[in-house]
Amino acid sequence: MDDILKRLQETSQACAKTYEEWRSKKNDSKAQESLQGAIHELRKVASRLEIELAVRERQDIASKPIPIPSHRSSKESVPEGEDDHQNFQSPPRSHDSNNQKRRRPPQRSAEQGSAN
Repeated sequence: MDDILKRLQETSQACAKTYEEWRSKKNDSKAQESLQGAIHELRKVASRLEIELAVRERQDIASKPIPIPSHRSSKESVPEGEDDHQNFQSPPRSHDSNNQKRRRPPQRSAEQGSAN
């Protein structure tokens, strides 16, 4: 029998059993702790099962070739030797002092002007 299936059956039976015990004596803290432990074990098995599914899914996807999107498969819109990557870099800045913007000095209020 598969290891995951065996663990799933055992933990689900244990969880059902501890749930029945807790249900009959809800005020018993030991029964509640046992149920929480059984739920935790059931979650661990469920997590292992999810991991197994993800691994299988990834293997299935990896074995299939990725289709070329329709906008990339039509060669007529892209000239030879070029791709559709654009240059998003800003143009080089000129270090000429005439092209640089200068900040205006702060304006003085009437009170500051009369104090001098």
